Parts: sequence; C-alpha cells; structure tokens
Amino acid sequence: MKVVVLGAGLMGKEVARDLIKNDKVERVYLGDIDVKVAQDFVDTLDTNKVEVVELHAERDDSLMNVISKGDVAVNALFYSFNERVARAAIEAGVHSVDLGGHIGGVTEKILGLHEEAKAKGVTIIPDLGVAPGMVNILAGYGASKLDEVESIKLFVGGIPTEPKPPLHYTRVFSLDGVFDHYTEPSKTIQKGKLEEVPSLSGVEPIYFDDFGVLEAFYTSGGISTLYKTFPNVRTLEYKTIRYKGHAEKFKLLADLGFLDSANKVEVDNQEVPVRAVVREALKKKLELGTKPDAVLLRVIVAGEKAQQQVTYEYEMVVRKDMTINETAMARATANTISVVAQMIGAGAITEHGVFPPEAIVPGDTYIEEMAKRGVVIKETSHKSAMIVKW
Repeated sequence: MKVVVLGAGLMGKEVARDLIKNDKVERVYLGDIDVKVAQDFVDTLDTNKVEVVELHAERDDSLMNVISKGDVAVNALFYSFNERVARAAIEAGVHSVDLGGHIGGVTEKILGLHEEAKAKGVTIIPDLGVAPGMVNILAGYGASKLDEVESIKLFVGGIPTEPKPPLHYTRVFSLDGVFDHYTEPSKTIQKGKLEEVPSLSGVEPIYFDDFGVLEAFYTSGGISTLYKTFPNVRTLEYKTIRYKGHAEKFKLLADLGFLDSANKVEVDNQEVPVRAVVREALKKKLELGTKPDAVLLRVIVAGEKAQQQVTYEYEMVVRKDMTINETAMARATANTISVVAQMIGAGAITEHGVFPPEAIVPGDTYIEEMAKRGVVIKETSHKSAMIVKW
C-alpha cells in the first residue's frame, strides 16, 4: 500500500507517523509546499518509508502529480482544498479521505461526485476528523444496533488541561477554522424538525471526570451529513465543549464583528481585515507549545430495539502524548483519518463512490484500531422498560 499525505502541518505529520507503523504500508509520500519543514520532521522518524515531495496544492498539475503516486490519498490540507483534491483523486483513480469542511457546503459538493468516483472505481470518504468524523462513525455504529433511532446527541471539545484566563482555551488547529465554526449557523433537529440555530448559543453544563463541570454549546459543521443520513430522528444536535464562560467571551467578539471575514476597517489610510488582526493577536495568546491538551467526546444514541428503549453512549478522553509532543487533538484526529485510509488501502472498505463516514466505516473495527493507538473509546448501553404500542 502506497499512501500520499497532502500537507505536512500538525495533522499531516501525525498521519505519516502512524502510517509507517503498518507493515502493509510500503511507502508514504508527504507533500508540502515547504519541503524543508517536512523533511526536518521526517528526519525525526527514523524510517526510510517516507519521501518528501514538493506540493503546490493550488496548482492542478502539482496536485495530480503528487496524488498519482499513491493508492490512497490523505488530504490534511485546509478544507478550502477538499473539493479540488477529491476531483483530482477521482481523475487519478486514487482513493481519498479528508478532514472535513462543511463550511460553505464543501462536503456536500464532494458527495455530489459519487457517480464519478464509482465509475472510476475509487472510494472517497470526507469528514474524517473528530467532529465531523469520529462522531459520525460512532453515531452510525450506535444506530446500527437499533431498530429505530430517535435521538443523537454529540459533544466534543479540545481544551487545555492547564487553562489560563481569560479565555481558558488553547489553539490546537487553525483559528480560521475555529472562527468559522463559531460564526456559521448550526444545523439541528428538534422535535423532528430540521432548523438552524446561532452558534455559541444553547449553552448547557456537561460533566467529565477529572475536569468537573464544563459547558457545551452549538457550533456549526459538527453534525455534518448526519441530518441527511438520519432525517427521521426526533433530536439531532452537536455541541462543542469548553471551560465555563468561553461561549460568552467569544460571542462578544462575534457580536462586535471581530470574527467576520468580510469586516474591514481603515487604519492609517490602509484597509485592514478585522478578523485577520484578531486571529494574529490571539495566536500567541493561545499557543499550545509544550503544554498538555485534552480532547473530550461523548456521543449518545437512543432509540428502540426489540420493543425496548435502548441508549448507547460512547465516551473518550484523550490527552497529549508528552513523549513525542503529539497533541491530544492530533492523536484523535490524525489517527482517525489514518485508520480509515488504511482500511481502504487494505480492502476492509471496498465499496466505490463517495460516502459519509457513518455509512461506510465499520465502527467495531474503528474502535479496536483506535485503542491500539492509545485512543480508547468506551461504550456503555442502557435499556429501559418495554415499549407498549397501541
């Protein structure tokens, strides 16, 4: 199996680190515009499996050249490249997975390429981060155990284990991505009706051992394709987990227009994007560095099984690997996309076309593979009284 990793950023590096551990992966091509940065990382891996290649993702010829080197392409670029990568992978006849990008309907456009991918004999699975991604797989797995699904509730958050005021937050991926999720509306199903609610709203308490009472609130993109896969549920919602007070602080920034990508002001006769200034100002304040982070996850799927009310709950707490300085977010995200890419390459996933994660990734195998990587997802179930239907 030959795997191409597009992008040598935080996630792409950790995907490469995971891939080389599999004896069935004979070659990894790590593509990035900055070959020196990529090579410096590869030099720390003590392997001859990884080859750094120059990638200019905005150029179709460069993208095609790099993708064509592999059997499977792992897209770890910013989500604005996702549709371009999917189209190039289909043209090249290479399977492809990405980290998601529901902002602006990117994933919907990729799903629209199903027949083209099927005709070329390739498998494309978008949305393979944590949320969307891990939550989709777990929701689909829980739902597969039920006769009828009534409710799906998703909670995920990447947080520092040593929070500092005033935001009690640490940057573990692109701030532009965070701002998008905080400003775009969140899709939700309530009482069987699909609707949109403002992100940073719907704040509620949520408890995790060792972390105490935190808060969870609506943000965009998290339910991804689930509202289409399970359109008949009574409840479907996704909320982001943070320390208490976080939503209120960022809502103030949003209400003031500081997170609006179109908002510009004139400073010293020069037009300046307000969001870019806020992003750069916050970068240093929210830098993770060597400090530990954690990713918390809870997926609750409820419904009917053999005329009983049954609830399946999946919970995960993963912390930074301090031995190799791998963030918790990278452990959860990079391992998710790497595991699924290897499933495709090894023939564990064989259907061709474009599929959302919940429709095609085997949940039991996924949980087993993640546990091998130290990312433990615990499943619990609860049954209640017999349902009587008249």
